[in-house]
Amino acid sequence: MTRRRFEISRFVSSEEGGITVLSLYMFLAMLVVGGLAVDYGSGVASKTELQVAADAAAHAALYTRELNTADVAKAKAIQIAAAALPPGKYGTVLKPEDIVFGTWDGAAFTPDAGSDRAVAVTTRRSVADGNGVMTYMLGLVGYDAWDVVSTSVFETYYSDCEDEGIVSRLRLEMQSNGWFSNGICLHSQDYVKVSSNNLYDPGVIVSMPDKRNLELPSSGFTSNVGLKEALRDSSYQIRVLNRIDTIIKSVNAPNDPVVGIMTPSTPPSEYYRSYITSPTQITIKANGPTGLDPTKFKTGRIHYMDCKNDNTHKQIGSGFNLVKMVIITDCRLQIASGAVIQDAVIITTNPDAKSIYASSDIVIGKNDHCVVGGDVQIVTKGGVEFAAKTSIYGSQILAAGDVSLTANADGFEGVSIVAGGKADVTSNGKFGFCDGQGMGNSYAARYFRLVH
Repeated sequence: MTRRRFEISRFVSSEEGGITVLSLYMFLAMLVVGGLAVDYGSGVASKTELQVAADAAAHAALYTRELNTADVAKAKAIQIAAAALPPGKYGTVLKPEDIVFGTWDGAAFTPDAGSDRAVAVTTRRSVADGNGVMTYMLGLVGYDAWDVVSTSVFETYYSDCEDEGIVSRLRLEMQSNGWFSNGICLHSQDYVKVSSNNLYDPGVIVSMPDKRNLELPSSGFTSNVGLKEALRDSSYQIRVLNRIDTIIKSVNAPNDPVVGIMTPSTPPSEYYRSYITSPTQITIKANGPTGLDPTKFKTGRIHYMDCKNDNTHKQIGSGFNLVKMVIITDCRLQIASGAVIQDAVIITTNPDAKSIYASSDIVIGKNDHCVVGGDVQIVTKGGVEFAAKTSIYGSQILAAGDVSLTANADGFEGVSIVAGGKADVTSNGKFGFCDGQGMGNSYAARYFRLVH
């Protein structure tokens, strides 16, 4: 009996095998922590997937909304989200009510169903919708799935360079003796070439994808005061060049609910022109004489000229008052000194390198020191060449081809020039800045950025 008691006592007091029990507890603890880590990692991965889908859907919604209704834009966003996260695997991650249009003030999003300036898109996987993110360890304590939500906010903006300045898809060449005021932007998607004796005020931007490609004269920066400080690396699509067909549609379908030139919106779009009072086009018989008869053009009207059987150009001559009207044509157009062109849109589908041209002393727009009104938009699928002494005020030239012109002294004030090819500007004058005043009718295309 004594021996048996001794063996029992020794067994109870023995610590052999204790480490096995501790290891078991540690193993179980590691399983719990590892399981929670797996659940957490799964949630983070799902949130990342939802964020990518939200970003793509928000961009698609705002891009589509630019020229379409909110419902069409929402449908596009849902399509994009479903492509990123197929419903068969992830369930429905985006619903129409989770796409909200509004405005962004730089810090906060404000819903506004009628706005096309910003959008907030929320993608989600939720238990209520039956597509929550499945858990592993948390399932042991009653959490079989959890909700994961991601939100993306995009806003629209306009390129400062396209608003007021000179932009070219290919080389931008600036000749000598130019003075560029604070706010002017000179951009090329290829490279910029400058000559000597130019002055760039503080606040001028001269940009290209790689500023090291700037081509300077032998005098370098010495003869281009302020140029070094103005240089920027910048690259972007020149989206407004893709708008030429839409601009043509705005004239040919003046009551189009989205882009019609006679359809006001809130705020008014760049297609609306309050001075056009009738949707019925006036057909101008342009075959034959070069000079256009000004008596056949009417204030407040849209005029169509067909030159497909006439290879000669048509001239807007001295004494021609092209005021508060639109011309759309496939002709080559010559603008002569003495013509008055204000509150007007001139469109030609002619692809010639000189589809719109002039010899010297022409004035585009109204010299009113940046007051609203008097602006002109020249749009062509070809090129523009103004040989000498060009004055442009509060107006725009949008060309699919090259733009070549010579500025008159102090003759540029509030100008937007966009060239799908090269831009070659002989300076000899001051490029004045209007800060957008009096240029509200300039054609533009929005850009899109993620803000939240």
